[in-house]
Amino acid sequence: MRRRTVLTGDRPTGPLHVGHYVGSLKNRLLLQQDSDQFIMLADLQALTDHVDNPEKVRENVIEVLLDYLSIGIDPTQSTIFIQSLIPQIAELTVIYLNLVTVNRLKRNPTIKTEIDQKGMGTNVTAGFLMYPVHQAADITVVKANCVPVGADQLPIIEQTNEILHSFNRIYKVDLFEKVEALIPKIGYRLPGIDGKQKMSKSLNNAIFLSDSADSVLKKVMSMYTDPTHLRVQDPGKVEGNAVFTYLDVFDPDEHAVRDLKLQYQNGGLGDVTLKKRLADILNSFLDPIRARRALFEKDKEAVFKIALAGSEKVKEVAAGTMREVKEALKLVY
Repeated sequence: MRRRTVLTGDRPTGPLHVGHYVGSLKNRLLLQQDSDQFIMLADLQALTDHVDNPEKVRENVIEVLLDYLSIGIDPTQSTIFIQSLIPQIAELTVIYLNLVTVNRLKRNPTIKTEIDQKGMGTNVTAGFLMYPVHQAADITVVKANCVPVGADQLPIIEQTNEILHSFNRIYKVDLFEKVEALIPKIGYRLPGIDGKQKMSKSLNNAIFLSDSADSVLKKVMSMYTDPTHLRVQDPGKVEGNAVFTYLDVFDPDEHAVRDLKLQYQNGGLGDVTLKKRLADILNSFLDPIRARRALFEKDKEAVFKIALAGSEKVKEVAAGTMREVKEALKLVY
């Protein structure tokens, strides 16, 4: 069997936060050691949310690049590239659109959920609706056979495999292998600091990897705990308490966290004490990331060249893929 080829990435809609780190970035640090990992800055897909503000997407490309390098993504081990610089992705998307119906796209659970969450109603653009097809092209243009996803993204991988199966069957080839949805062995979905399930910039409830120490302290001090825990001596609830959720993830002293939970539940532990502990732990975690980021920020042009070099590498891989696709389609003239 060939070496595992992984495609992962982010839409540059804003800076990355600690939720991204525990949910996916930490896993990429492991994957780059034993896989051929491609990390895509999906700027074209970011336009589905910011079609009227492309400048924001352009600015966030460099910000996300800085986040990648700051947390330890190594360009010599992982290939970082920009989606819009790979024309073969768009070409392959057009071909795949012939292999899926509009009704099937509308039934995709991931797309249906996002349409509801964004309140699109009947104002769904064709670009947004065809997102799963575009993602199938992203994956297969580099012949990836593994894609790290959360449970909410599994329907995208399922649809990708339907398209690939149709391609192989209709054109009587064995060009694309089945894509595996790789559920990370490590990974955790952090709630927002307001206790809501989703952490995001738009909800103003995220702690970013680029936040200053003062900003982290301020955000943690405003973090959702137990609204019924009004006095230090009152017993408090641990379940649903965002501070304890973060301590479970970031505090290296599991025994201490266990004792804190018991003390909080029995009464005698204040929220301020807990939050100061969490702020110290988060800042200790973020300090080396901030230090690396400060170094990279001194030469943003060099940082951008990393993505350009990665994009050139992907162009060569994508050109080879498209040669095989066109041979299967009898489009070699």
